[in-house]
This record gives sequence, structure tokens and C-alpha cells, in this order.
Amino acid sequence: MKRLYILASLASFAAGAATAAMVHDWRELDAVHNKIVSAIHDMEKARAANHYDMAGHGVKAEQLLRDAEHELHDAVEAAKAAK
Repeated sequence: MKRLYILASLASFAAGAATAAMVHDWRELDAVHNKIVSAIHDMEKARAANHYDMAGHGVKAEQLLRDAEHELHDAVEAAKAAK
């Protein structure tokens, strides 16, 4: 089972690397980045309206959005540098 997870991780990494190599226009990634930033703001408002108590799911969702925002920012910068 452990080998299956390792193989799946390596396959996922290889697919991500292949996809990253095909990026020709960073503007599309930047547009997605802006949508993620907007979603973070919406999540902050939703959590405040619900007094931040969503059985921990709100915190986790917001953190995942922040992680995605960080990765997209790095992807945009990498795509800009590759040009």
C-alpha cells in the first residue's frame, strides 16, 4: 500500500511538471490567482458571519485557499521568469 502511495505521488509530480512546462501565458494563471484571492476574502466574510465556528472546516478551507494562492503566485512568477 505504501508503494502505491509513492507511485501515485511520483505520477502526480510528473504530470504537474509536464503541465507546468506547457504554460505559455502566465496571464491565465494570474486570473485564477485573483479568483483565489477573492475566494479567501469571501471565506473570511462567511466565517465572520458564522462567528468562526464551523467545526474546524472553515479554518481548514481558508488554509487550503491560502496554500493554493501561494502556489499560484509562485507559478505565475516562474512562468514570467521563463519568458
